[in-house]
Amino acid sequence: MNLPNKLTLARIVLVPFFAAAMLIDFPLHHLAALALFGAASITDMLDGQIARKRGLITDFGKFADPLADKILVLAALLCFVQGGLCDCVAVIIVLFREFTVTSIRLIAASKGKVIAANMWGKVKTVTQITAIVAILVLQSVLDLSAFGVAFPDFLAPLFTAIGEALIWISNIFVIISGVVYVVQNRGFISEK
Repeated sequence: MNLPNKLTLARIVLVPFFAAAMLIDFPLHHLAALALFGAASITDMLDGQIARKRGLITDFGKFADPLADKILVLAALLCFVQGGLCDCVAVIIVLFREFTVTSIRLIAASKGKVIAANMWGKVKTVTQITAIVAILVLQSVLDLSAFGVAFPDFLAPLFTAIGEALIWISNIFVIISGVVYVVQNRGFISEK
């Protein structure tokens, strides 16, 4: 297994630790989750760069890299729903898109084809990661209240509203990328 594929697998391995940091309430747990999510996101950036630069692009990487992204992002969004930081409708839209894209990929794979992520899928992932990091940063600031830092009462709802707006903005790209993916790969759906 080459280095880019190891980095992809490392991203998947980090997900349970990230989820634990999100869901277990301890001082600065959002900061711990941010560090883990940041580390996982860096592996996403590095695996693709290394694979392209060193000519290490594999079918496994083309399939596993976007899958690892989906696992990481969906884990974050589901933890946000659990913590009241994200609307479940936004997550349902993401799930619908991901199941649709994955289904098309599986159909293509059954025909011996591997469909790599397109530019819109990459933009979607970047906007999702940006929104998730921003939410984690805002929540990390609020975590400081455990150490006696006082914040105005309006700050927590404001931070939550900003986070939800960022999730909905990223969902615009979720929808666009899903539609583009279906249109570009409709041949796999309509084959008899």
